[in-house]
Amino acid sequence: MRQTIQQHRVVVIGAGYTGATAAGRLARRLRGEDVSITLVNAEADFVERVRMHQLAVGQPLRPRPFDEMFAGTGVELCLGRVTGIDVDRRTVTVTGADGASDLEYDTLVYALGSAWNTQGVPGTAEHAHEIAGRDGALRLRDRLAALAPGSPVTVVGGGLTGVEAATELAETRPDLDVSLIARAGLGDWLSPKGARHLQKVFSNLRITTHEHTTVLAVHADRVTTPQGDIPATVTIWTTGFAVHPIARATTLQTGDTGQITVDATMRSLSHPDVYAIGDAALVTGPGDKPLRMSCASGVPTAWQAADAIAARLTDSKLPTISARYFNQCISLGRKEGLIQYVTADDRAVNAALTGRLAALYKELVCKGAAWGVANPTIGLPVRRRRVTAEGARVGVPAA
Repeated sequence: MRQTIQQHRVVVIGAGYTGATAAGRLARRLRGEDVSITLVNAEADFVERVRMHQLAVGQPLRPRPFDEMFAGTGVELCLGRVTGIDVDRRTVTVTGADGASDLEYDTLVYALGSAWNTQGVPGTAEHAHEIAGRDGALRLRDRLAALAPGSPVTVVGGGLTGVEAATELAETRPDLDVSLIARAGLGDWLSPKGARHLQKVFSNLRITTHEHTTVLAVHADRVTTPQGDIPATVTIWTTGFAVHPIARATTLQTGDTGQITVDATMRSLSHPDVYAIGDAALVTGPGDKPLRMSCASGVPTAWQAADAIAARLTDSKLPTISARYFNQCISLGRKEGLIQYVTADDRAVNAALTGRLAALYKELVCKGAAWGVANPTIGLPVRRRRVTAEGARVGVPAA
């Protein structure tokens, strides 16, 4: 006779692309009789982070309520902000409308992600706008809507987020004076074909570019650089991401960036009952290089963690999912795009797709990512394995 086991409690904190994907994949792999899956998030709707530049310029986005997305899956949604984690007591403190309460877990999936990174530049937190999340994008939307024609708007950061923000804004609001400040050259990480196309789009949209420029301070009406001040009625700061600080406040082992150190299955090196995914995890990819913070990096880590948890709970063979890059998909407004093909470790190769076809390609990628989250158990029925008494033990040695 099969030994009766207590229902194993899995808590997933953070319902971005990675957290929502992991919760749905676990529901697909495991029996609800054996495992409870709780997804904790501060908002009731899924946020398409890759579209925040569109939201900021006033484009409406389709609402995606979690209660509809996870209806019938067995995933329980807990609305609230994670304000504390005790990995030794195995509890997560969640603060919601009714105050704070503790959730106990047997397995924790940490997917709190990242926010904007001010880089410690004076005045950034006080005067700049960010588009790393919905609240910031909505504040920027309201500010941009109030701007008079000819107002200078400066985007700081020449990476993917900055390029997408600048082109989206210039296309939507051609009446504004849009500029971009890049620490290096514009598109210097791209292939020659990709860089030429990016420069052509910037020229057509009349975006002023300040290359090889560092911002020393942000003010209410300008930014200061070594070359002098650049007017900026609005400054949009896009110089990278910083992980949620809560992991460093725990006894979890973290790297210099504050990301949780994990093994190949996304399992914490210090606490075997904790898995970290997405931007929260310090993951080594091809070429022994850390994966960059992105949806392209994060979703495979969610697949790996969910499949590893399911395998360990059911005493099954541990799967391995190779995290590698294929391309960088860049929207340049609604009419232009750039698909830069890359090596496994994210270095540009001499091949790129440009123009309208690239814009359609990027749109399909965005829709596909959201569809995958919105249909977390697509493909059912799937063989759902039973959790074993041995597998349900917390902290079993890594396989």
